[in-house]
This record gives sequence, C-alpha cells and structure tokens, in this order.
Amino acid sequence: MVTGANGQLGRCIQDLAKTTAGEAYNFFFTDVDTLDICKADQIEQAVTEHQIDAIVNACGYTAVDKAEDERKQAFAINRDGTANLAFVARQHDLYLVHISTDYVYSGNACKPYRESDAIGPLSIYGKSKAAGEVAIHDMGCNATIIRTSWLYSEYGNNFVKTMLRLGDERDQISVVCDQIGAPTYAGDLAKAIFKTLECNIDKKGVIIYNFSNEGSITWFDFAKSIMEIGGRECDVLSIFTEEYPTKAMRPAYSVFNLRKIKEELGIDIPYWRESLTLIINKLNK
Repeated sequence: MVTGANGQLGRCIQDLAKTTAGEAYNFFFTDVDTLDICKADQIEQAVTEHQIDAIVNACGYTAVDKAEDERKQAFAINRDGTANLAFVARQHDLYLVHISTDYVYSGNACKPYRESDAIGPLSIYGKSKAAGEVAIHDMGCNATIIRTSWLYSEYGNNFVKTMLRLGDERDQISVVCDQIGAPTYAGDLAKAIFKTLECNIDKKGVIIYNFSNEGSITWFDFAKSIMEIGGRECDVLSIFTEEYPTKAMRPAYSVFNLRKIKEELGIDIPYWRESLTLIINKLNK
C-alpha cells in the first residue's frame, strides 16, 4: 500500500510500478481522498481488505512555512498519522517504509550528515517529521525511515518547475546562496524505495537511511543550473538568507553522507545534474 500516491513521489512510484521493477508486487495506491492516515480505522480496513504486506508512507504535510501557523495540522499528519501507520503495521506484522526529511537536522554541521548524527529540527515542519520518526520507534514495528532532501520531479509543484516558470516570465530572479544541500529526483528515490523493500522487508527493528542524489550545491547554483539546462534567458542573482526572510528556519547545511544506503542496498545513485537534465528535457518537450 502506497499512501500519498498523488504526490510527486507517489506518482513516480506509480510510474515505476508499471515497469519490470514493479512486477514483484501488487500495489494498492491511495491518497487522502480515499484513505486518511489520521484515522487508524481506515488504515486497518484498507490493510485487511487488500491483504497488505508492506506500507510505503509517501504522505506528509510539507508546507514548510505554513506549518508555522498550522502546527496542529502538521503534527496530525506527520506525527499522528505516521503513528497510526506504525501501529497497524505492528499489529499485522507489516513492513513500513516511511519518508522523512533533511529538516530533522539542525543544519549546523560542516560535513555530510550520517544517519547516526544527532537531530535538531529548527521548524515546526522539521519537528513534526522528527516526531513521526520517534513514533515509529515507539510503536515497535519493523520499518525503514528514509530521510531525503530538496525533492523534485516532473509532477506537482517543486523548485525546478518554479524556476523554469520564472525563467519564462522574468528577466532576473534572486536566490539564496548560503543554504547548501542536495537535490533529489523523486524517481531516483522511488527506485531506492523498491530496493529497500527487496532488501529489508524481512529485517527486524528500525533502519534509517539518508538519500539524495550525489553531490551538493547551493539553491543559487541549483537555480543557475536549471536556467542553463532549461535554456532560459534569466539572470540569477545571489542573496543571503537574511535578505529573503521566511516564517520557517531552513537548515543552512543539509548534505547527506550516502555511504550506508549505497553499501546496504547495493545501489548506484546518479549525480544530481544527470537526473536534473533528464527531467528538464522531459518537461521541455
């Protein structure tokens, strides 16, 4: 069962399910209009009716700034909804794959984050996602938590699509140059999720992975690359975070150490520019 199936990650999982990679599974795709993870009885009913063996939770409250004013809603989905999934997973001995975020880290590091590094979320969004991770541990189900960053795809709303649109509309934009991270193409994350199910579904306890595309970059450099690859004639100017105030604090540094997921799952992770070029070419068609 895949929750959040209409989001950009969920859509990429649906695409992958139609290929040979999905032949080993029977999928039940659901979103908030068909299953509300904040209601445990709906999860219980879906799991029973569809004879579910594993759950991929791609559902989440992701409006980072809005969460500062909607704390209750953010925690209801990211903590309580996750707890409901973990509870049902434990009751039925199902495997749970849960998607978390780089926002659980403080961003104060000076070298790539390992899964064992201490977390310290700065925003309500980050705190609600961290609370969801805690709920999985507390429920005692068997699970893999995948923390990811700067997610984009050909679907939904994301930074890449916004930059391409602004490149068509404007001659000049300003983007922060002092926040460093790693873009993640949702299709690459979907492949990692399939590999997680293949390798971890019979394992006990909770495993945490960090996953992004290879390499690191600032938002400014990312925007410059999008304009270049996308063929947009739009100047990108660099500004500092203090010049672009937002309600929620962002991690200044959220680069991942990818060694654990590469070694344990035996996967090759594409460099961020390779995946970016692939998607921009698809969007430009």
